[in-house]
Amino acid sequence: MTQRVLLAEDEPNIVESLTFLLRREGFEVDVHLNGAEALSAALAQPPDVVILDVMLPQLDGFEILRRLRSDTRSENLPVIILTAKGQREDRETALVEGADRFITKPFSNAELVDAVKGLAGRA
Repeated sequence: MTQRVLLAEDEPNIVESLTFLLRREGFEVDVHLNGAEALSAALAQPPDVVILDVMLPQLDGFEILRRLRSDTRSENLPVIILTAKGQREDRETALVEGADRFITKPFSNAELVDAVKGLAGRA
């Protein structure tokens, strides 16, 4: 069975590159360009791994993470926060809210793919 990654990202170049990289590794990629859609999709059909940009329209990545962690359907979903906001405060917020990984933009393709594979149990 193909593992599914939910990608919540509104930057077209990042969506295109991550979709290509993850599909090449055998993942199905479900892309959402705003936070409200991403949260709804994650709760309706929980993926194997979630990648959240922090700065999204409608709901930001931290709010999505909070809501995922407070819902029994998604409380244990592996979540990677992917953001251009790399300040210590943002990293601490992500970890306190329950993110499994925090990766800053620009990121290493290999690092991100390895993180997804590790969280999906493929490491």
